[in-house]
Amino acid sequence: MKRVEKGKWAYTVYRAVTYTLSPFAYLHLQWRRLKGLEHPLRWPERLARPSLPRPPGPLLCFHAVSLGEGMAAIPLINHCVSQRPHLNVLMTTTTNSAFEVIKDRLPSCVLYQFAPLDTPAAVDSFLGYWRPNAIVLMESELWPNLILSASKKGIVVALLNARVSEKSFSRWSGTIAQSLIMLMLSKFSLIIPLSTLQAINFQLLHAPPFVINFAGDLKYATGETDDSKKMNAEIKDLQIQLSNRQVWMASSIHDGEEGVILAVHNDLLQKYPDLITIIVPRHPQQREQISLALQREGLEAVFRSQEKKIMPSTNLYVADTLGELRSLYRLTPVAVMGGSFLPGLTGHNFSEAAAAGCAILTGHHIGHFSHMVASMLHLNPMAVLQVSGSTELAEALDALFSDTDALEARRAAAKQAAHILSNGIVERVWNLLDLHVVRKAISPDIGKSPQWDTSYLEGI
Repeated sequence: MKRVEKGKWAYTVYRAVTYTLSPFAYLHLQWRRLKGLEHPLRWPERLARPSLPRPPGPLLCFHAVSLGEGMAAIPLINHCVSQRPHLNVLMTTTTNSAFEVIKDRLPSCVLYQFAPLDTPAAVDSFLGYWRPNAIVLMESELWPNLILSASKKGIVVALLNARVSEKSFSRWSGTIAQSLIMLMLSKFSLIIPLSTLQAINFQLLHAPPFVINFAGDLKYATGETDDSKKMNAEIKDLQIQLSNRQVWMASSIHDGEEGVILAVHNDLLQKYPDLITIIVPRHPQQREQISLALQREGLEAVFRSQEKKIMPSTNLYVADTLGELRSLYRLTPVAVMGGSFLPGLTGHNFSEAAAAGCAILTGHHIGHFSHMVASMLHLNPMAVLQVSGSTELAEALDALFSDTDALEARRAAAKQAAHILSNGIVERVWNLLDLHVVRKAISPDIGKSPQWDTSYLEGI
C-alpha cells in the first residue's frame, strides 16, 4: 500500500513538472526542427495537432520511438490488418528517420502520425482526439503521462519486445522511481519481454507476473517480410557495379566508428586492391563527419546521396540514404554491424542481414542484442562472429575473403539461424495480443459506451 501511495505521489510530481515545462515544448520542437530532427511540416503532430481525421469504430494504436522498433512492429501490424480488417490501426513514431522509412512500408489502410510529447496537454489532447481502444508500446517506451492517462480513460495498454537497459533499470530501481514504475507496470494487460533476462528485470521492477508472457523477439521477423525480395532499378544497377569485386559492408555505424572502419579498409586494401567497402551511417547527417574522416586519411569515396556511380577506381561507397538497408544487404556477402565497436554503444538488429544471407560480424558492445547473438550461436556456432577492434575485424575479414568455403558456411549458418528464430514469431505475438488486449479492448461493454461507434462489432 505504501508503494502504491508513493507511486501516486511520484506521478503527481512528474505530471506537475511536465505541466510546468509544457510552455517550452514549442521552443524545444522548433530547435529540433532546425537541427533536422523533426519533420519540417508535420512537427505540430508532436503537440497532438492531428493531420488526419479519426475514422469511426475501434482503433488500435501502435507506438515505437525510432526506426528499429518501428520496423519490428510492421510484420505484426500487417498480421493485425489481415486478421481484424474492421479494426482501425494507427501507427505513431517519434523520430523523423523512422517516419521517412516506415511510411512507405505500412499497409495503405494504416494511419500514421508522429507521437505526442509526454506532457499532460499533448497526451490528453492525443487521447481525446484519437480515442484508441488499446495502445501497444514497443520495447522501452515507458512514458508516465501516456500510460497512466490511458489507463485512467479505460484504454488497454500492452508492451511488446519489452526491455530496460542496464542504465534505465538502475534509474528505475531508486526508491521513488521504483514506486512510479511499479504503478505504471500495474496498468499493463500484457508484457512480452525481449528475453528471459528482461522478464526477470520487469519482475524485479514489480510488474504483475500474470501479465508477463513469452513469445520471442519480433525483430527476427523484420528479415522475413515480403518486400525483402524486391529490388529497385537503382539497387540492381549498383549490384552490377559491385560484381566481380571483394565487397563488405559496415552497417549503421555511429559517430566515431568511422575511424575503426577506415582503419580496417586501409589494412585490407593492401592485400585486396579491388576491394569495395560500403559504409552505411546510422543517420544521413553523419556524412559530414565521414567526409572529414576521409579527408584526414587522404581517401575518396562515392556518396549515394550524390547519385554518382561506382568506378573501377572506387574503393569506398557511402550509402548515406534512408530506407535501403535491407536491399543493400543483398549486395554484400559480409555485414559488419555498427554500433558495437565503442564503449557505450548497444549494437543493432542484424536479423535482416542474416536473412539476406550475409556473414555476420559484430563488436562486443551490443547491449540487449546479446540475447540475439546467444540465440544465433546456440543454433549454429558459425552464425555470428564477434571481434574486438579494427585489428581483429581486419583479420576476420581477410580470413573470409581468402577462404570461399568458410565465407559460404558462415552465410548459410546466419541465414538458417535467422529463419528458424523468425518462424512463427508474429503468430505467437499476435495470439497473445489478440487474447489479452484486442478482445478486451473491443468487447461489447466498451462498444455500448456513447463515445464509441458500435457498427464495428458486425463481422468481428
